[in-house]
Parts: sequence; structure tokens; C-alpha cells
Amino acid sequence: MSPFNQTYSPGGFQMMPPAIKTIIIANIAIFMLQVLLQNSPFGGLITAAGALWPVASANPNGLSFQIWQPFTYMFLHGSFGHLFFNMFALWIFGAELENYWGTRQFNIYYFLCGTGAAFINLIFTIGDPYPTVGASGAVYGVLLAFGMMFPERYIFLYFLFPIKAKYFVAGYALIEFLSGMGRTNSNIAHFAHLGGMVIGFLYIIIRRQGWTLPKWTKKAQSAGKRSGQAPVHHIDKEERSTVTDAEIDAILDKISKNGYESLTSDEKRKLLKAGGS
Repeated sequence: MSPFNQTYSPGGFQMMPPAIKTIIIANIAIFMLQVLLQNSPFGGLITAAGALWPVASANPNGLSFQIWQPFTYMFLHGSFGHLFFNMFALWIFGAELENYWGTRQFNIYYFLCGTGAAFINLIFTIGDPYPTVGASGAVYGVLLAFGMMFPERYIFLYFLFPIKAKYFVAGYALIEFLSGMGRTNSNIAHFAHLGGMVIGFLYIIIRRQGWTLPKWTKKAQSAGKRSGQAPVHHIDKEERSTVTDAEIDAILDKISKNGYESLTSDEKRKLLKAGGS
């Protein structure tokens, strides 16, 4: 069964996994720096250098797009509310993804969605005078991934109304599309939000082939077809006793950091032994 469609819990679930924790701390620290420096001579320096300025920007200060901005803009926020809701959504939807994928894979996905959202946003803001800031593009990518990974999971809208994740994500995507096409003066980067979702969707679809059918599953299925029988994994008590607790702990730590697919065939076999009954 594909890791995208099964409920997998490695046993080492963390409420605040490493990548989520680091991203939230970094965003809070930079926002505090923005606040502390806002009335100083360096008050506008962080935004001037780190915000995502449109290509051919028509701003009166002559500030323009720089190559590092598709990365740095993710760590800047316009207000405490902007920061809070982005980080809250990142934790709510991202913690389970990081536990599921592993820290390395989650980091790749998060920053790919964020930088991809930036470049898509640049296409739709050429010549505009205002910059874009915030982690929303990356967070919307995380929201999209949650909906694809756990489509039947219920989300309580406004903490009251249950709605399945797949419909929740689809609804948000539709709202952002309609808002973006309407080009309302809400100071919200709707195309950055959509961009994060589009990049996330493409990335997951491209990687799905590699994640759908692990090599050991393909071998087991091939063996089952050759023998004319469905592959059966039978593990007796003597086999289970050869796997030590220390080995299982090390394997679970590896899953937590790098995801299930980082395991070797031998590690997967040991994990299967430990879970046999």
C-alpha cells in the first residue's frame, strides 16, 4: 500500500517535530527583530532587503527584486496576527506530515513550496509597487499535502463544523483562485498561496511513483505471482526475539528523522519482525 494512502504511525510521534520547531522559532525571532528595529535608523532595512519585491517594481524608493528574496521573504511578516496564523497552521497541518515523511523530506517540501510560490507570485505582480512577505505560500503547500495524504481526515471548521480534509483543501484553493482573479485590494498574495499549492501538488505527483510501491513490496509481489500465491509475511516468536529493543529504537529514530523510505531492506525486515504477532 502506498505511504500516501495508508495510516502509518512509527511510534515516535512528536507534537513539535524538529523542522516545525526550527521554522517557528526562526520566524518568531525575525519578527521580534523587525519590531525592535522598526523605530531605529535600520527599521526598514530588513523589509527592504528580505521582502519579495516585484520584478520591475514601481516603488518610489527604487527597491527591486534580488535573487535571495524568494527564500528570505518566508521569514518576514507584516503583523503579529499574520505571523500567528501562519505558524499555527504550519504546526496543525505540518506536524503530522513531518512525523510521516521525516524531517529531511519535510524541509525539502516546505522550502520548495515557499520558493516556488515566490516565483509564481512574481509572474502576477510585475511592476507592482508593493512587496510580498510571509510564509503563507509554503504553509498552503503544507495544507495541500495534508489534504492529499489524509483526504478522509475530518477538520473542524471554526472548531465546530466537521469537513473532510480533501474538501477543505479544495475549498481553500477555489477561494484563493477566485480572489486572485478578482485582484481585490486586500493586500493578500493570493497567487503566492495558489503557487504554493500548485508546486506542492506537482512535487507530490512526481514523487508519487517512487513512494507508491516500495522495492521490497515489488519483490514480494513478483515472488507471489511466480509461485501463484499471494505473498504472506509469517513471523514466528523465535524470529521476533532476535530483534533487540535497541535496534527497534534506532530504526524508529531514523524514521522520525528521514521517513520510512530511508530504511534499508534489513531495517524494514527487523521492523516487520518486531510488529509480528
